[in-house]
Amino acid sequence: MAPPLIQLKDIALTFGGTPLLAGVELAVSAGERVCLIGRNGSGKSTLLKIVAGLVEADRGSRFVQPGATIRYLPQEPDFDGFSTTLAYVEAGMNPGDDHYQAQYLLDQLGLTGTEDPANLSGGEARRAALARVLAPSPDILLLDEPTNHLDLTTIEWLEGELASRRCALVIISHDRRFLSNLSRATVWLDRGETRRIEKGFSAFEEWRDEVLAEEERDQHKLDRKIVAEEHWLRYGVSGRRKRNVKRLGNLFELRDQRRDYRGVAGKANLAAAEAESSGKLVAEAKHISKSYGERPIVDDFSIRVARGDRIGIVGPNGAGKTTLISMLTGADSPDTGTIRLGANIEMATLDQHRESLDPKTTLADALTGGRGDSIMVNGKPKHVIGYMKDFLFQQEQARTPLEVLSGGERGRLMLARALAKPSNVLVLDEPTNDLDLETLDVLEEMLGDYDGTVILVSHDRDFLDRVVTSVIAPEGNGKWVEYAGGYSDMLAQRGADLKQRALESAAADKPKETRGSAPASSAKRRLNFNEKHALETLPKTMAKLQAEIAKQQKLLDDPELYAKDRKKFDAASAAIAKAHTELDAAEEKWIELEMLREEIESGV
Repeated sequence: MAPPLIQLKDIALTFGGTPLLAGVELAVSAGERVCLIGRNGSGKSTLLKIVAGLVEADRGSRFVQPGATIRYLPQEPDFDGFSTTLAYVEAGMNPGDDHYQAQYLLDQLGLTGTEDPANLSGGEARRAALARVLAPSPDILLLDEPTNHLDLTTIEWLEGELASRRCALVIISHDRRFLSNLSRATVWLDRGETRRIEKGFSAFEEWRDEVLAEEERDQHKLDRKIVAEEHWLRYGVSGRRKRNVKRLGNLFELRDQRRDYRGVAGKANLAAAEAESSGKLVAEAKHISKSYGERPIVDDFSIRVARGDRIGIVGPNGAGKTTLISMLTGADSPDTGTIRLGANIEMATLDQHRESLDPKTTLADALTGGRGDSIMVNGKPKHVIGYMKDFLFQQEQARTPLEVLSGGERGRLMLARALAKPSNVLVLDEPTNDLDLETLDVLEEMLGDYDGTVILVSHDRDFLDRVVTSVIAPEGNGKWVEYAGGYSDMLAQRGADLKQRALESAAADKPKETRGSAPASSAKRRLNFNEKHALETLPKTMAKLQAEIAKQQKLLDDPELYAKDRKKFDAASAAIAKAHTELDAAEEKWIELEMLREEIESGV
């Protein structure tokens, strides 16, 4: 076996009480593809920072081959001090590197290099950070959740890019398909220790279950042995004192071994509070269309959603997935066509804007709405502590402010809030974000047992294959098509992935644009100061409006508000209507300017 490029030995680290890492070992040789697996909070990101040299362990050694280059992709990149994305990417390169790679990778990832890092969305920030770590062609790439905030098109591009490189990889990700396609070895971080198997992620779950089953058998044998020794101690015939003292010492050792055993973390207990069944028809859309300015988002789309359907909506960022789901659920109206909702619809929604929650709010108050210490689940009160434990939160976290929760914990919180509301239709926008693999398993089981209808947006291909019965995908120019089956079935039916179809659509549309009446001189036009300023500030404005809508909606969700305080109800209704109007106008303006910018840059 080739000597390791990097090696950790006997790594230990403790933050307060229970050790986070205890005697961890990790070695990565040239060209190896390793996935690092573990539950939320197990220390995966911390371990990757130790590998990168960003965190110092309490104990142990770290060896790096002289001359080996390492690049680390954090979950939250730091853009401080950089005026453009190109400057940020180039700052991560070595003096002898080809700086053309920086601009090339930014282009491949849909960025120009002129963007102000302070105004980047989550997806844009992730793409800029990826360009920074890929541009130097390092010997070792350490990737912490590289697919977070990326659409399917970019995820598939990233897979191909990483597969073509010779560098060693260590990857943390919740995306099963991504890990299965890239990994060749698996390191499992569990209860502070690491285990390794020289197989990719596709073999991990079966191996993990075997390890845990063997561990359970060993603990059962240990328990039986302790019982037998205690029985001897109480009732056995005394022998030589020296032998008895030794046997008594062995019993104490067995008890210590049992006491020190750290059992496997509990399993999330996800269950949706179900309302009475809806009618057979949940929603019917006939020839609906929606445009922002001259850009068609949805064009002449029809669908009939029946009770029990599981529908997934996929597509690149900006394709209009959220707009389509808003129309199908009656939250937004189409420009043309009709939407008809069925009878007795009770809808629960999980959106992807977790920042709408007040970061100073405690975990318990976020679940109860600040009203007492109970939460209504299936029409019955349940103590908030018990409900928290169903979602793998500890009792002592009840008064924890949301701002200190990890991404996975915020994801579980949003699920807990959404699933507590009685429903027969679940609308889930990116439900898998930041969830660990075990919680994803339980979420899939819950959706499989749910008697109602599920409509979800997701970029997780494996999750889609396991959960949905049909997939709605964009075909370009506002055209959407429903395919039977999961994501893999959709690819088989359409014969192209999302990126290929988008390129084909763009190529087909190009001659039409060329024949248009726009003067050739438009390619020489530049954005003026006001247009540039609007492009930079509108995303923040839209985010504030979305937060305002969420705030007012929270007030209106109180069924007793109208009776208790009519003025407050009217004020909230007026405020949310005004925010929706301003948000629609801001989105339309931003799309117009974005299209104009793209036309200018492409020379159309």
